[in-house]
Amino acid sequence: MNLSIYLAGQIHDDWREQLKQKAEQKGLNINFYGPQENHSLSDDIGENVLGKQPNNLYRDDAASGINNFRTELMMQKSDAVIALFGETYKQWNTAMDAGIAIGLNKPLILIRPDSLIHPLKELSNQANVTVETIDQAIDVLAYTFQ
Repeated sequence: MNLSIYLAGQIHDDWREQLKQKAEQKGLNINFYGPQENHSLSDDIGENVLGKQPNNLYRDDAASGINNFRTELMMQKSDAVIALFGETYKQWNTAMDAGIAIGLNKPLILIRPDSLIHPLKELSNQANVTVETIDQAIDVLAYTFQ
């Protein structure tokens, strides 16, 4: 069996690499997808494609349209989604991606610390599985191969 997993969450640290390494160590046959991790490219893509925009509102809107197109393609290609919520960064895109996964009926693993139990209670209730660590998420994936 081969799975495709979309990794939703902030792009400011190496959590995706940690998760991929742990999956590889367990010998899991998984293809991973995710958002554009080059922050500058993600912010600039609208103007790269459409040209200079008149102000930041239009610049962000142009980039968002292209990023949303990419995210939807990657998420539809995936068998499941892992959405990681951490303590350090704002998580608006993660929440949006988790909601989209639910709307697409994609199985969802939600990773969130104890401190976010209350703010994420409704989202957690809609996820298939809620865990607190990357290791626990990997254990859930490993179980699907047994």
